[in-house]
Amino acid sequence: MGGFGWRDPAWSLIGREKEIEFVGSFVERAAVEGGALLLSGEAGVGKTALLEVAVARAKAAGVGVLVGMGAEFEAEVSFAGLHQLLDPVLDELPGLSPVHARALGVALGLRVGEAPAQLTVAGATLALLRHLALARPLLVVIDDLPWLDRASATVLGFVARRLAGHRVGLLAAARSGPEGFTGWGDLPELEVPPLDDAGAAALLAARFPALTPRVRQRLLAEAQGNPLALLELPVALAGPQHGALPAVLPLGRRLRAVFAARIGGLPEETRRLLLLAVLDGTGDLGVQGDTSGIAAAERAGLIRVVSGRLMFRHPLTRAAVVELSTIEQRRQAHRELAERLADQPARHAWHLAEAAEGPDERVAALLQDVAHANLFRGDGVGAIAELIRAAELSPGGTGRADRLAEAAYLGSIVTGDLQDAPRLLEAARRAAAERRPPLSVAVAGAYQLLNGDGDADTAHALLVAAIEGLDDPGDAGNKTLIEALYTLLMVCFFGGRTELWTPFHAAVDRLRPSTPELLDVLRGTFSDPVRLAAPTLGRLDAAIAGLEEEINPARAVRIGIAASYLDRLAGCRGALRRVVRDGRDGGAVTSAIEALYLLGNDALFTGQWEYMEEVTDEGLALCDAHGYRLLTWPGIFLRAVLAAVRGQEDVARGLTDQMTAWAGPRRLRAVHRYAAHTRTLMALGRGDFEDAYRHAVQVTPVGELASHVPQALWLVMELTEAAMRSGRTTRAAAHVAAARHADLPGLSPRLALVTAGAAAMADPDLHEHVLFEEAMAVPDADRWPFDLARIRLAFGERLRRVKATTEARAHLSGALEAFQRLGARPWAARAAAELRATGLSVGQTEISGPASLTPQQWEIARLAATGLTNKQIGERLFLSPRTVATHLYQLFPKLGVTSRAALRDALADHPSKSDD
Repeated sequence: MGGFGWRDPAWSLIGREKEIEFVGSFVERAAVEGGALLLSGEAGVGKTALLEVAVARAKAAGVGVLVGMGAEFEAEVSFAGLHQLLDPVLDELPGLSPVHARALGVALGLRVGEAPAQLTVAGATLALLRHLALARPLLVVIDDLPWLDRASATVLGFVARRLAGHRVGLLAAARSGPEGFTGWGDLPELEVPPLDDAGAAALLAARFPALTPRVRQRLLAEAQGNPLALLELPVALAGPQHGALPAVLPLGRRLRAVFAARIGGLPEETRRLLLLAVLDGTGDLGVQGDTSGIAAAERAGLIRVVSGRLMFRHPLTRAAVVELSTIEQRRQAHRELAERLADQPARHAWHLAEAAEGPDERVAALLQDVAHANLFRGDGVGAIAELIRAAELSPGGTGRADRLAEAAYLGSIVTGDLQDAPRLLEAARRAAAERRPPLSVAVAGAYQLLNGDGDADTAHALLVAAIEGLDDPGDAGNKTLIEALYTLLMVCFFGGRTELWTPFHAAVDRLRPSTPELLDVLRGTFSDPVRLAAPTLGRLDAAIAGLEEEINPARAVRIGIAASYLDRLAGCRGALRRVVRDGRDGGAVTSAIEALYLLGNDALFTGQWEYMEEVTDEGLALCDAHGYRLLTWPGIFLRAVLAAVRGQEDVARGLTDQMTAWAGPRRLRAVHRYAAHTRTLMALGRGDFEDAYRHAVQVTPVGELASHVPQALWLVMELTEAAMRSGRTTRAAAHVAAARHADLPGLSPRLALVTAGAAAMADPDLHEHVLFEEAMAVPDADRWPFDLARIRLAFGERLRRVKATTEARAHLSGALEAFQRLGARPWAARAAAELRATGLSVGQTEISGPASLTPQQWEIARLAATGLTNKQIGERLFLSPRTVATHLYQLFPKLGVTSRAALRDALADHPSKSDD
């Protein structure tokens, strides 16, 4: 299957006995159980020589070998390194599944089709290597890892982490230090250090035995154990046994000077061929035409030619070749390469761009096409670089502005580079000059305004004006227009005011010949799901069912967003987790953040609160790292809700204060509603139903589900309970009627559960329990454990109130167990207090006070001590104010007090039965 195909003389590995043994053991182990190992070390330390040892060991043991290496001037060509690596085994593609064969074929340019996501290409590569290993063990060797193109490095990093158990080993080498490679930092690593004094002296003596002691000592001191310096520096000396080393310089500069001197002495034709090889980056001699002149470089020890491929002995050789060439020589080389690579669009366009002497619209357009192709292949970073270069080549005006704006937009939504977007946008505006800025500039600007500083109003005005100013604002084939509408959708959501949605719906309605499917589904499920979602549910479910084949991270996230308020995120979990992994591996950062929050939303309602905390924290860390201020708030909301339901009121209160302080001057109603939702849960947890009602109606008025407020679907039961328990029975019934009128049970199983629970809570007939029984009988109710436990708590409270003590205890015990399992401490305390009021001891929560004080009297005393009125105490305990007054009259003398003011001190002397 290929390999380096050479052997270094014995002296090149002097002093490397430990490293040789380590690498040899890895090769043997990987042939049995798989695995990966990264060799790191400074330039010239001998990493390549150790790779050659590994190749020799593998071949001697009958292990197949695949070899690839990074190339500086190929680093911008997506999947170039992967193509080089897999080229010897591409005839094995038919042995893969159709999905994997198609993904690799398209990514490597072997076939035409919709470009796959990097994650799909990575899975296909892993499948191919595992397939090859069925016949015999396989060793994958990669040199100069930092110069691999980003797409290949991401794919191979994915593969490297998943080789265990499959008889495939991956051994790679990367330079350490500032110029090194940090993308695979979680893999096992062998740091190859400089040679120790004895090893360095032995190497120098073996290679240059005639050196005088004085020169040898100077060389050893200057080389500092770097084998390449030890081997190359003496070559540059004229009569090294008599002379002295040059003045002390940084090792890199000194070595480059050595290489430059050696290259400068080569024939002109040889230098030309070397320049072609460097700029091509693949090492394929077939690209260079007549290569007879290359032999001089081989004799000079600068290169090796193996199986038709030219390989430089050290990356510094390549750098020196370029440094010694003129601008015109480099342009001419790029022109030659572009002509020879006319059948490879990406490389052809890049070389044309490098050969251009000035603006060239034809080349700019070609490079823009390459950028779009790379974007669909998952290489957003490469696409941005190509768009910026295309903009540089644009003659000016709208073309240049469009390309710069698109680069800014992609930098914001793909790579998380919000900081650089304003510079690109300003350049785009200048390029547009006196003309009206193109739609692409408006889209990028609006995204920057929204996500940078949360200026939804300006972003909205900018987008609406740009869309309505188009010559054909109804052209559904205009991809920039569709992207503008997706951006406008998010602007309207965070703005959170009904009037913002009017121009959005008008723009979607005029699309011809039809609205793109996902955009239409999102409009129904996300803008106003109460009124618009029902007709789209079948199409949404179909989109979710197709997520297993979805290769576009942004599309997968948009399907998740469409599912979020309709409780269908469980079907999106696999795709969303793939998006997160893709973001971790260098893919779309923004999509990864949104996917993390969607997974957090799902975990909130399904009771997976520890996982919710984990994904939320990761999303917030990414927001902080990339400067996504607006995207911080959905994560803050999830963190605040978690604190609220866990009873961490100080944390929740601090986070809600942050939300309202930031959202207020920006008029971001969605973030205000996040805060109101959190405060509602805080108040319900402590049984303060008046306060809960006050906050809940800030999300939606009671008795209706506000237009274009999807968050209203998250507070149906909360608002009903708060209204009922604060004495607003008519309003509670009206809210249930609104939920039923909107047919919320038909939208999702969870909405069926909470609507039924709300109806039971709002039922004024204490002796009719059928509605509670119907609520708990909703299919799959246990999928939503917190909602179900709250219904059981309310049912137990109702049963205790009508003296059905045995039944009450069963439901209250079930609710308590669920709340304790979830960690919902305030609700657990409420359930425990209710259980004690039935006369049942609750473990360690039993109160040790005067025997004559009943559990209910203790609870009334505790609430009275907090300053609540008799009416408020009655609302919480389902008692009349008169009954509360009677209990207080009876318990005052038992505690030795005569007023409410003295209750706090009296109770402090005894552990309270309500403590949980």
